[in-house]
Amino acid sequence: MITVHHLENSRSQRVLWLLEELGLPYQLVRYARDPKTLLAPPELRAVHPLGKSPVMVDDGHTLAESGAILEYLVERYDTTHAFSPTPTPVDSPERLQYRYWMHYAEGSAMPPMLLGLVFAKIRSAPMPFFARPIARRIVDGAMSGFVGPQVKLHLGWMEDSLRRNGGWFGGERFTAADIQMSFPIEAAAVRAGLDAYPQLAGFLRRIHARPAYQRALQKGGPFELAAG
Repeated sequence: MITVHHLENSRSQRVLWLLEELGLPYQLVRYARDPKTLLAPPELRAVHPLGKSPVMVDDGHTLAESGAILEYLVERYDTTHAFSPTPTPVDSPERLQYRYWMHYAEGSAMPPMLLGLVFAKIRSAPMPFFARPIARRIVDGAMSGFVGPQVKLHLGWMEDSLRRNGGWFGGERFTAADIQMSFPIEAAAVRAGLDAYPQLAGFLRRIHARPAYQRALQKGGPFELAAG
């Protein structure tokens, strides 16, 4: 039996979603975030030294990192390649595109989103009154000079890619790459807004309507990312 150590409002929602798409049975161990810090509870460190989620245990293997877990699941269980390209040829356009988006989601798309969240917290954090104007000036400069332009750059790239690919990231059909890409787009919807990005907004509507996505929410609990 596969066991998923699932932290609320986290990347592990993607693991539950893929498991539901694959129709695999699994055991769910749920963890709540600390209400003050919003960090994962210390109990997760008993499962993995970093104390992060997702963590999945299968056949004696303890796996971490959402992208690595998704790749493992499709390589081991997606025998008909319903959610992944065929393994050969390794340089097929579909496979190269699929691989790119599987890694782009966390390697390139999420860092600007995370920086925006961090700076938003700094701006609203308690501090001496004389330090507040300085801190806010630094935060506002970083947001306008780097974070904001980077978010806009990446959202534009994702928007154009969906338009060229017919609405999906890994090719002309829904794949695990779309599951992996869902998290940065969910974050962007909350932290930046998608009014100017109809392709990304349409992508979210399509994935939210998938029965497996809805089943994953029912089992994992509400999915609400913090605004930034």
